[in-house]
Amino acid sequence: MSQSTGPLSDIKVIELGSFIAGPYGGQLLADMGADLIKFEDPGKGDAMRQWGYAKKDGASVWWPVIGRNKKSITVDLRRPEGQEVLRRLIAEADVLLENFRPGTLEKWGLTVEALRALNPGLIVARVSGYGQYGPYAEKAGFAAVAEAIGGMRVINGYPDRLPTRTGLSIGDTLAGIYAAFGILAALHQRGCDGQGQVIDVGLTDAILAASEGIVAEYSVTGHVRGRTGLTSPGFAPSNIYPTLDGHHIVIGANADTIFGRLAEVMGMAGLKHDPRFATHGARGQPDNQAEIDRIIGDWTATRPRAELLKLLDGASVPAGGVNDAAAVAADPHFRARDMVVEVETADFGPMTMQGIVPKLTRTPGKIRWPGARLGEHTDAVLGATGYSADEIAAMRENGVL
Repeated sequence: MSQSTGPLSDIKVIELGSFIAGPYGGQLLADMGADLIKFEDPGKGDAMRQWGYAKKDGASVWWPVIGRNKKSITVDLRRPEGQEVLRRLIAEADVLLENFRPGTLEKWGLTVEALRALNPGLIVARVSGYGQYGPYAEKAGFAAVAEAIGGMRVINGYPDRLPTRTGLSIGDTLAGIYAAFGILAALHQRGCDGQGQVIDVGLTDAILAASEGIVAEYSVTGHVRGRTGLTSPGFAPSNIYPTLDGHHIVIGANADTIFGRLAEVMGMAGLKHDPRFATHGARGQPDNQAEIDRIIGDWTATRPRAELLKLLDGASVPAGGVNDAAAVAADPHFRARDMVVEVETADFGPMTMQGIVPKLTRTPGKIRWPGARLGEHTDAVLGATGYSADEIAAMRENGVL
């Protein structure tokens, strides 16, 4: 196991919980070098060990990513002995990150007040469906529901069809990012006054926080944004267009100067003087937007994707292919930036996965190891906390570990 050298290498994090939101926040911290100890249920572990669209020999290939750089210990927190393990580790930790349903820790006697009595500098980050307070706080919550309640699902898809999902558990991921951001802010404040604090992130909060001007638009103009399919009304051309070889590309040329360059590349320079298309406002009119998209689509359909992208890049027109996972994995730009990397895993051999964001020039993050096997670090972590080999063996015999 490689030594951590990232910017958070002096920070110890305890991660409790399962699924995506909290653990994704933990992944971000661990990628930056935090010494992260993940508690998992004996015999079961994080649900992400079983989840995923595609598996190999029944094993999840998602787990090596979201579990990377984390030490796995198995502890039954429903048992008093397991709760004592947590207390002993909390006493020397900087951060507790949990995504249980509100009230779960309190039910086990692990209140924030009790934990911070052991460690006044402790930062407690709590991720849940709706946050720790409010009318919905006690409801069960998953990202799919949070995305609906928070106003994201209603704007995804086509106006004549049911709302769709984004294709990713984006509500979970956003909540994890906000939790990690809150932890970093709290660590900075603790450096000023020595005190820890509680960070409260609801999945619904995260969705709403990322909703751009949707609520403000309604507040000022009464406009309620809905589903618009492939287009963004008023922004043209900015769409997906077909290519001769059966692919698709995205072209974003809604700025006037960029549209002029696009018109020239297409061999239709006159379009930039056509009153229907000469200005951003004119192109954004519904009929004009539909017409310019038709013209561009007819043009792109006459050329293969590689030729189109070469032409558009040469004219500084923002454009790119609509890539699937195979294309992303092979993309030379992602390879050059270490955003697609190979990591050796015990169960799958070499695995390609996404790299680390952001890129730090002096103390970069690092993938030190993929998701650990369940309980792989239990003995080492508990031993370093003062438990004897006999005590560890007895707890394992009694089902605590």
